[in-house]
Amino acid sequence: MEKINVKTKFSTRQMAMVGMLSAVSIFLGLTGLGFIPIPPVKATIMHIPVIVGAIIEGPIVGALVGAVFGLFSMYQSFTTPLPTSFIFWNPIIALLPRILIGIVSYYVYVFFKNKFKKQSISIAISAIIGTLTNTIGVMGLTYIIYLEKYANVLGISKSAATIGIGGVVVTNGSIEAIVSAVISIPIVITLLKINRNN
Repeated sequence: MEKINVKTKFSTRQMAMVGMLSAVSIFLGLTGLGFIPIPPVKATIMHIPVIVGAIIEGPIVGALVGAVFGLFSMYQSFTTPLPTSFIFWNPIIALLPRILIGIVSYYVYVFFKNKFKKQSISIAISAIIGTLTNTIGVMGLTYIIYLEKYANVLGISKSAATIGIGGVVVTNGSIEAIVSAVISIPIVITLLKINRNN
């Protein structure tokens, strides 16, 4: 009977974490706080709750929070469309990379956590690779599925669009990865300490 209670409590905590982190991600998107202007780009931090959830509670929680992030990006692309919003009308692009953020972040953290004395290093690596999973996933799928349409919408050639997509991966991807690591480290360390004390 005791095992059942422990399992139920754990599952409840996981669901609570999914709800809380999903709400944070949506709040960041709705308020605009999820975008940090770092000229010449705006770095998004909406994926950070996905990384935090994955490291703290495992890949399923991370994947679920990522799915909510993806669904919200679909919702935003329909309700406040921009010329390139069609990219996120496709659930493969909107959902798959976001779900993979949680799965990749968790397993990267698990792989590195015993290889470094400082916990912050494994968290940082996990956050960086998780972020790049999102950026490379979204832009890579855009290239594979929508290169011609993407170029037409922007009024540029396919070769220029290819360079532009690569530029987004390099500039946005690197900035977002660094920002993600800096923000994720103190949050994850604090939550892990809380979990150990409970």
